[in-house]
Amino acid sequence: MEKRSKLELSGFRGKVLASVQLVPRGRVTTYGELARFLGCPKAARVIGQALKRNPRLERIPCHRVVRADGSLGGYVAGLERKKNLLIKEGVKIRGNKIVNFKKFLFQFGC
Repeated sequence: MEKRSKLELSGFRGKVLASVQLVPRGRVTTYGELARFLGCPKAARVIGQALKRNPRLERIPCHRVVRADGSLGGYVAGLERKKNLLIKEGVKIRGNKIVNFKKFLFQFGC
């Protein structure tokens, strides 16, 4: 049996995880924006479920996906970890909300 060196991600989950990798360091996007980008504008909850199953937290930055109101949402490694990762990248956070959310919001091109 051959051992695979590269994680294979297929289907919708793979598309979600690949898309998250497009979000630059120090920026965030929303579950809804990801859903829109993938052509499924009503799939924000499904996006969240796909991110929850991220097998490579250290390489696929799902901590950069937040709620549409600028609040952090969830994170499989815990909300404090998500908050600390974003702060380390330069995102300003007060409580559990991003300060000046529009400044940090990344929107995918058409």
